[in-house]
Amino acid sequence: MALWRAYQRALAAHPWKVQVLTAGSLMGLGDIISQQLVERRGLREHQTGRTLIMISLGCGFVGPVVGGWYKVLDRIIPGTTKVDALKKMLLDQGAFAPCFLGCFLPLVGTLSGLSAQDNWAKLQRDYPDALITNYYVRLWPAVQLANFYLVPLHYRLAVVQCVAVVWNSYLSWKAHQP
Repeated sequence: MALWRAYQRALAAHPWKVQVLTAGSLMGLGDIISQQLVERRGLREHQTGRTLIMISLGCGFVGPVVGGWYKVLDRIIPGTTKVDALKKMLLDQGAFAPCFLGCFLPLVGTLSGLSAQDNWAKLQRDYPDALITNYYVRLWPAVQLANFYLVPLHYRLAVVQCVAVVWNSYLSWKAHQP
């Protein structure tokens, strides 16, 4: 409980910094889970550089972009009724999610050293599967509906990133497949 109160105080004092650091930390955790539990690399084979890339993407891309998107979304669709939450979820999943994945996957490729040609081929191969998985598992529409209806704006990124640890593990695995 003390940790949660400290997080709330830090979030109140430095909302943007805390949101960005939360996103980076949980993106890194997702990659660690991917490497250790999904890929079963073990500590000796763990790719620390890959984890640092995911942390960097969390701090430099995911946190600012998703956090900014939530602010824009609240301006486009003000309100917290069930209908407002449904509209936000539909816009988030229909417009933002496809664009976000279309940027995220090539960023990972670029930071991992792929050539432009290899990155484009990888995006063409992986993007449809990642987007379909986003919708197919039915996780994100339900999470976002609850997030937009129940969670205050300043906690939304943290809530999504906590749920996203599993999704980040999948994205890390998908983005780092040869």
